[in-house]
Formats: sequence, C-alpha cells, structure tokens
Amino acid sequence: MQQIARELNNSETAFIIENKPQTENTEVRFFTPTCEVPICGHATISAHYIRAIENNFSSKTIIQKTKAGELEIDIKREDHNYSITMTQAKPYIKEITQEVQKEILDALHLQKEDIHENAPISEVSTGHSKVIVCINDETTLHSLKPNLEKLKTISRAIGINGFFVFIFSENDEYLTNGRMFAPLIGIDEDPVTGNANGPLGAYLVHHKLIPVKKNAVYDFVAKQGEAMNREGFMKVMVDVNDHYEPEKIKIEGKAITVFKTIIRI
Repeated sequence: MQQIARELNNSETAFIIENKPQTENTEVRFFTPTCEVPICGHATISAHYIRAIENNFSSKTIIQKTKAGELEIDIKREDHNYSITMTQAKPYIKEITQEVQKEILDALHLQKEDIHENAPISEVSTGHSKVIVCINDETTLHSLKPNLEKLKTISRAIGINGFFVFIFSENDEYLTNGRMFAPLIGIDEDPVTGNANGPLGAYLVHHKLIPVKKNAVYDFVAKQGEAMNREGFMKVMVDVNDHYEPEKIKIEGKAITVFKTIIRI
C-alpha cells in the first residue's frame, strides 16, 4: 500500500479493506507518499463515493473502521450520483505555547500583527491533529512560502502533522479560505483537507469566532487550494452542545471519477 501511494503521489491514497463475508461496513486505511496516517477527509469522501457507485447503494449510513476509530459515513443517493458525509472523531482543542507560536510564525514567515487578534493559535484534532492559524489578509495567505524544514522540525517536537492557515472570506459563498502544509508526512501543501476544515469548525465554535446557539448545528462552506490553482469547497457541520462547545463534526462533499484501472502486483 505504501509503495502504491508513493507511485500515485497524491496527498493521500485510500485503500478499502472489504470484510469477508462482505457487509456494508468496511475498513479504510490511508497513506501519504511517505507514511500511513489515521484518517483523511477527502480520501474518505472519494473512497465511499466509488464504493457506492460500484455497489449501486441506496441512501444509508455505514460504519468506517479507521486508525482514528469507527466513524459514521452517511451516503445520500441523488438520482444517479451521491453525496458523502463523514463524521469525524470527537474534537480536541489546545492552545499552543507562546514559545512554539513564535517558532511557527517564523517558519510561516508571518509577523505577530498578521494574526487575527481574537483567534489564538491552537492545536485542534478530530482524529489527525493540526495547528490552526487565523490571519487577517488574503494577499498574505496566497503569498505564503513557509520554511518546510522548520515546519518538519516543529511537527516532530510537538507531535502535530499539519499547519492550517486561514482567513475569513468576504465572499458570501464561503466563510473561510485556507492553506494546509504538512511536510513531515510528505505533503508540502494539500489542495483540500477534510481533517483541517473539520477541526476548523470546532476551532471557530470553541473560540466564539462565529455566532452559535447551544444544542444547535452550525454549518458553513470552506474553500481551499486557490493558491495551488486546485481550489475546492466542502461543507462543514458542527453540533454545538449545551455548553456552547463543539460536540460532533461532519464534513460533506462529492467526488468525480477521473480514471479506473487494474494494478497487477
């Protein structure tokens, strides 16, 4: 699996491990070009889209077994197409120490005044942890040229694989626009990241950066990949508990079949 992922050289490659006897629930493993990772958002969407197409599924909810736990996947049939909704692991949020924040800003070539004043740099995980950084300016976002070796060093030191930098958009069609760098696991930059935008939803609710009601669902559209000319969008849904904290995160997306082949080993 690792060799195939390296040959395909996508951000992540998903491998569906079918049960015997076959059931609708399944196991999925995810590999970057350099290592296995516990979970991946857009590879989950595409894996279950292909599985639904090939098995002619009706709308249903199944369980996906991953290294991040057993997670719900909602498959919605829309005529001859499908939309896939992925439930992520329970969100975990932790602020980053001032010393490490300074190292992160240095590696990203950002100044303290570039950071949104009400948005602390935080570690957020829904199964695969990210550092989330909110900045003020779209031009700064698109001009980022981080020191990837420094990011690798920081990742090793704090045990976090990726760095997600985002802005609040002025476009009514989407709330945020972001970029994600994860060089330690072989992804210098990822075009669209379910396991960054999902945690982003938890981050926005936890830090009260968007208006929320308790025991309600907050949803928004996130954009990513513009700086790579590979832009994509996803819907993020956050269940907010009675303490105004994020309880459950879901992301929704669709897929397109690019090619189909048989690999002989």
